Amino acid sequence: MTTATRAEPRATPKPMISGSHSFAELFTIRAFLIIPFAALIAAVPLTWGWGLTWVDIGIAAVFYTASTLGVTVGYHRFFTHGAFKAKRPLKIALAIAGGFAAQGSVIGWVADHRRHHAYSDREGDPHSPWLFGTSPVALARGFWHAHMGWLFGRDKTNIDRFAPDLAADRDLRAVDRLFPLWVVLSVAAPAVLGGVITLSWWGALTGFLWAGLARVSFQHHVTWSVNSICHMIGNRPFASRDRSANFWPLAILSMGESWHNSHHADPTSARHGVLRGQIDISARLIWIFEKLGWATRVRWPNQQRLGRLARS
Repeated sequence: MTTATRAEPRATPKPMISGSHSFAELFTIRAFLIIPFAALIAAVPLTWGWGLTWVDIGIAAVFYTASTLGVTVGYHRFFTHGAFKAKRPLKIALAIAGGFAAQGSVIGWVADHRRHHAYSDREGDPHSPWLFGTSPVALARGFWHAHMGWLFGRDKTNIDRFAPDLAADRDLRAVDRLFPLWVVLSVAAPAVLGGVITLSWWGALTGFLWAGLARVSFQHHVTWSVNSICHMIGNRPFASRDRSANFWPLAILSMGESWHNSHHADPTSARHGVLRGQIDISARLIWIFEKLGWATRVRWPNQQRLGRLARS
C-alpha cells in the first residue's frame, strides 16, 4: 500500500511595497531633488562669464566621475546584478562612492532597481514611461513619471523581498545608515577644496554651487534620463521583455549605462556596450579592478547568448 506524498505548500510571496514614506522622508527626498536643481538654475546667471573657473570645472569633473562610477559600477552592476565579486575594501568604497551621487542609500536604490527589472515596463515597475498609455498626453505624463515624478511618490519598495542579501550585510547596513553624511560631504568637500585651492571665500562659494549642488543636479538628470529616454528612444538590437533602448548620446556622461537595451537583454553582464564602437567606461573600470585582483568572477558578455538574443 502506498501513500500519496503531500505537496509542500508554496510560500506566499512577500509584498512588493513595504509601506509609505513618512512626511519627514518625503520632505528630505524632495529637498534633495529641488535644492540642487535650483542651485543649477541660479549658478548660471550668478557666475556667467566671470564666476566659473577651471578650478570649479576640475573639482566638479572629479566628483562627477567618482560618484557616477560609484552608482554605475557599484550600486548597479555589482550590488544590483552581481556582475562581479569584490574584495571587502572595494565593496565598501563603491557603496560610499555611490552615496556621493545623492541618488539614495545603497540598499533602497538596489531594491528599487531590482523591482524595475522584475516588472520592467509593466505594472509594478516604479519608473516606466509606458504606464499611462501611448497617446501624446499619456507619453508626456509617462516621461515625467519615469524621469523624476516617481521619486515624489509615497510607496517604499520592500527591501525584504528585493534586497535581503544587502540588508543582511553588516558593512552595507552601516554605509546605508550614513547616507546623509555622504550627501553632506558630496556638496561640502567641493566647497572646501575650492576655498583651499583659490585661497578665497568666493572659491568656496563657487565650488559649493558648481562642483557641489549643480553637479549633483546634472548627475541626477543624466541618471534619470536612462530611466526615461532609454525606455522611449533609441535602437533595440537585442530582444528583451520591455522597451529598453540604446541611446548613444548619453554613453559617455552615463559611463556606459545608456546601452540600456543591451543591459536588459543580459542584465548580469559587466559590460553594457557590447557592440563595436560602444564606449563603456564602467566596464573598463571593472576590467582594471579585475587586473588588480580587487574584482573576481567577472561576468563578461557571453557572445553565444548575445547571438541568440540579437534581432534578425
